[in-house]
Amino acid sequence: MVVKISANVQSALADETLQGNLRRAFVDTLHSRNEAVSEVPNWEELRDYARDVKAHTLSRLPEYLQSLEEKVLEQGGKVIWAETGQEAVQFIVDLSHRREIREVVKGKSMLSEEIHLNESLERAQIKPVETDLGEYVIQLAGEKPSHLVAPALHKSRKQIADLFVQELGMAPTGDVLEITATARKLLRRHFLTARMGITGVNFAVAETGTIVIVENEGNVGLSVAVPEIHIALMGIEKVIPRSRDLAVFLKLLIRSATGQKITSYVNCLSGPRRSDELDGPQEFYLILIDNGRTKILADDFMRESLSCIRCGACLNVCPVYQTIGGHAYGSTYQGPLGAMLTPLLTSVSEAPEHAFASSLCGACHEVCPVKIPIPQILLKLRERFQSERNQKAASFSLEKLVMQVWARVMCAPSLYARLGRWARIVDKVCGKRGMGRLPVPPFSRWMKHRDLPALPPQSFRELYSKEVS
Repeated sequence: MVVKISANVQSALADETLQGNLRRAFVDTLHSRNEAVSEVPNWEELRDYARDVKAHTLSRLPEYLQSLEEKVLEQGGKVIWAETGQEAVQFIVDLSHRREIREVVKGKSMLSEEIHLNESLERAQIKPVETDLGEYVIQLAGEKPSHLVAPALHKSRKQIADLFVQELGMAPTGDVLEITATARKLLRRHFLTARMGITGVNFAVAETGTIVIVENEGNVGLSVAVPEIHIALMGIEKVIPRSRDLAVFLKLLIRSATGQKITSYVNCLSGPRRSDELDGPQEFYLILIDNGRTKILADDFMRESLSCIRCGACLNVCPVYQTIGGHAYGSTYQGPLGAMLTPLLTSVSEAPEHAFASSLCGACHEVCPVKIPIPQILLKLRERFQSERNQKAASFSLEKLVMQVWARVMCAPSLYARLGRWARIVDKVCGKRGMGRLPVPPFSRWMKHRDLPALPPQSFRELYSKEVS
């Protein structure tokens, strides 16, 4: 299925409620992040360290994954290797059927969205219950996450309250505490009755076999501690070598994602419950999911995209994301991350517009805690898309012809000067909006959303000639 963005953009731009929600959402988010980062004097050194650790880990990924598997097995857990998302889903469905499980509670996991886990569970007559408040909201609304960290960022308080009134029978209210209390009361029943909990993974330490999950609501802890089975879904790129690396990554992730010094909970999990422990799962399964990642790993240039720690900071500063929101991307991942990762996990032909959904301003690279060169990767993806397009195109291409003419003009100074004079004459005749008033499709379409400045009465070449004469 080809994923296109352009069809969704006009709808997002015309949605006044969405535009208002987006404007309000980023004011506090960016301020909190900047304040949190400013308190760390060696922030840039930490970014360099994390980037180097990620590069080292990816260069020896099979070795560290094998070490992680050995440690998990030593602690009584089980490791499942899934080459595709479908393999991971099938394992969960089969295990649920064998144990006669009909309901599972889920902690927040973008990887579960990537492999379409909820839809598959529902088809198998297994009820998934999202327990992260933002995920719970969008599950009730029948929507997809619009942000990596804040899935319901596109919704206002009133929209959420109205949704709870409609779907949960809550009495109308605008009180945030009452809204959250309603969700907490209903979700607690699911925690106490579900026999399987499914979570994502923020980091996995190869040295110790420890699975690390950060959260603020306590829902992950309950999803792990109460059900008899815990399944952790992990992209193979989430492994880090040593425990001493974890403190750096947590500092970078949390401050970049939420602007906090530390989240309310940092869950460090090591296998199933021991005989002397009062809670925890009886069985623990770590599913290591490839789903296109080794393909990216084999590309030396694109490999850095796998360094992403899913903080969402690049979304928060992206002028494109700030304008159209997350749903306009039509894919699991949004913003600069989605523009980069979606074509890599699938192909540039399946996501032809994603690499172009960027102004290439570089803000994403500036805030990325592991310094991923997102603009450079997007440029390379655009180049690959254009190369594929040229190979499939007919021998004659209007775009190719225009570019050849433009190249000829740029290589001929006298011709360039003459065309410049003609353009200024046309611009003056057309009036205030210049050449945007021309009834020529390239100009009229471009000017529909942009304002073309009037050309100056004299070119730099003409002004310079007067100065030196």
